[in-house]
Amino acid sequence: MPNNHQKNIATFIHLSIFSKFIIPFGNFIGPVVLWAANKDKSEYINNHGKQAINFQISILLYTLIIGLLTLPFFLYNLFPISNFLNFNEVVNFEMNVHKLNSLFLMAGGLAILALLGFILEFILIIIASLKARDGQLYKYPFTINFLK
Repeated sequence: MPNNHQKNIATFIHLSIFSKFIIPFGNFIGPVVLWAANKDKSEYINNHGKQAINFQISILLYTLIIGLLTLPFFLYNLFPISNFLNFNEVVNFEMNVHKLNSLFLMAGGLAILALLGFILEFILIIIASLKARDGQLYKYPFTINFLK
């Protein structure tokens, strides 16, 4: 059973993810610093630290994958492929303004998806912090275990 000091450190490891709003990459720096300084003191702290860091790395990876998957659709809507394949039109290159409606629709959908992801991340961090405060182990959903 973890003592109050260990519970507090584990809670602050999760809450330090919110430092991303103050410091660039604070969502990585905060948990890593707290975890590295305290991981040898308790298996409980070690477990919570790894979970918080794995969660942040997983979110970064998922964000990069979604961004890379949507990039071709964004570029296709902005610059039609016919302009790149027809060399006679290279001189008269122009953006396709008529397809901007679908571009705005896609951007709006991505914005809604990003907002939902942000809200879900916020809720999961709060839940993990409360579990750590109560002395329970917590595993974030959809997390890849980079640190085992």
